[in-house]
Amino acid sequence: MPVHRLLLPFGLALLTACAQQPANNVTLQPGERQSCSPVRLVVGQTLTLILPSNPTTGFRWQLHEAAPGVLGSLSPEVYSAPEDAGLVGGAGESTWRFQASAPGEGRLLLTYQRPWETDVPPARTVDCTVNVRQ
Repeated sequence: MPVHRLLLPFGLALLTACAQQPANNVTLQPGERQSCSPVRLVVGQTLTLILPSNPTTGFRWQLHEAAPGVLGSLSPEVYSAPEDAGLVGGAGESTWRFQASAPGEGRLLLTYQRPWETDVPPARTVDCTVNVRQ
């Protein structure tokens, strides 16, 4: 049998196998929305959460719930500002990284507020359900 006839079935089998494998990293960037769709992960996958942030205004993202028992933290919050902005006090992004550690469901809840303004509602809230499967 000629080799070129084997390439098509082999290629289709490879594509099928790739389609069944989840991406290793899922990035969630809710932006201006206050909530997000349920996040579906497989054990071992990484979840990267990126939120707009400007700590020079006094506002900070506060992590209240990180889907305990379902997600494990890979790093603390990392703030970065675009290098090309060149503006002191300009807005940037806060990033968190988690890994799906066990099957189940949990809640990922963050609020954007000034820590000393405890009697003022948060300016923004991100509230996601996280579903992890085997």
